[in-house]
Amino acid sequence: MSQTFKKQERLCSKKLIAQLFERGTSLSVFPIRAIWLETGLNCDFPAQVVVSVPKKKIKKAVERNSIKRRMRESYRKNKHLLYEQLENYGKQIALVLIYQSDEEKSYEEINDKIIVTLQRLAKKVE
Repeated sequence: MSQTFKKQERLCSKKLIAQLFERGTSLSVFPIRAIWLETGLNCDFPAQVVVSVPKKKIKKAVERNSIKRRMRESYRKNKHLLYEQLENYGKQIALVLIYQSDEEKSYEEINDKIIVTLQRLAKKVE
């Protein structure tokens, strides 16, 4: 599986994002919180993702963007953990990854937590 993160893999639908926050199931591995909703997506990928870093937690835009970049990169490299499971069951999900810490974490820390989050999510999707 290629380690790309294409436009089709990003969740852009405002309706779907609103549904996610209303009816989605949540899972937390500090500092990452994942909210997902099993849904039919009109794309070729088993998951569409939004990465969010709240302004309330991280005030400076430079730091927020840096964290988002780290989260996206980590997701891109480890999404296969989730994709394999989703493809086995023929499911599609919409997913939001929210950063919850008050301070900026290193890439290694974020990467470890994203891996744990994706593994737990893959188990729950069964």
